[in-house]
Amino acid sequence: MLSRLTRNRALALCALPVAALFAVVGLAPLPYAIAQPGSTADVLGKDKGREVITISGAPVRPTQGKLLMTTIVATGPSVANDFGDVADAWFRTDRAVLPRDAVYPPGKSDAEVEKHNLGEMKESQDAATLAALGHLKLDPKDVKVTLHLADIGGPSAGFLFSLGIVDKLDGDGSGGDLTGGRTVAGTGTIEPDGTIGAVGGVSLKTQAAGRDGASVFLVPKAECSDAQAELPEGMRLIPVSTLSDAVSSLRALEQEAKVPSC
Repeated sequence: MLSRLTRNRALALCALPVAALFAVVGLAPLPYAIAQPGSTADVLGKDKGREVITISGAPVRPTQGKLLMTTIVATGPSVANDFGDVADAWFRTDRAVLPRDAVYPPGKSDAEVEKHNLGEMKESQDAATLAALGHLKLDPKDVKVTLHLADIGGPSAGFLFSLGIVDKLDGDGSGGDLTGGRTVAGTGTIEPDGTIGAVGGVSLKTQAAGRDGASVFLVPKAECSDAQAELPEGMRLIPVSTLSDAVSSLRALEQEAKVPSC
């Protein structure tokens, strides 16, 4: 039979590998990215001194209010987040823990990811222009749209670009602004036919929008529940599936008519 001293010593010796294992787990990098609310940008305004949307070949109207495209900021593919980082983010409402491969193309460096994201942004800008001009029945050969937004990549600004083009060219169709003078935010990809797609990170984007003064958030219909998760107090969610949906909903909002909700 082991004496009390021997038993305690044996337990201590057994605990050492367990403690070492927890230490390794705590310090080992995990395959997750940590995201948080990012910046917003008013597509009706300027970015670094340049108009975000410049149009030639058609009359452009002055606009009131703001249309905020929203972003998230995520740790890069080369950042090694350990157990402590992930655990801390997991319990915070202003953070999200995402599988790294769901955020970044696998095996890519930070520079390669940035190049990829900028390429997606260019594609989304082209689609946004075609969607907006198609909605307004304008010929893209006659109307030239230039979009400028520095240091932001990915496709999730496409929908807001389209909405901004529509507002600058046609407003609400009756001489007023699509925004009704409000600060309206949103997110979503856009196809040339005007279809709006889901983007991810919506609960973080609503927080960014609320922080920057938005009272209305346009969300891809499929992401309504995600958007409701951490919705800022007083913010109105409007689900959208197409550019036409969004334009109709903003017109109805200004006219105090029935507007879709999540």
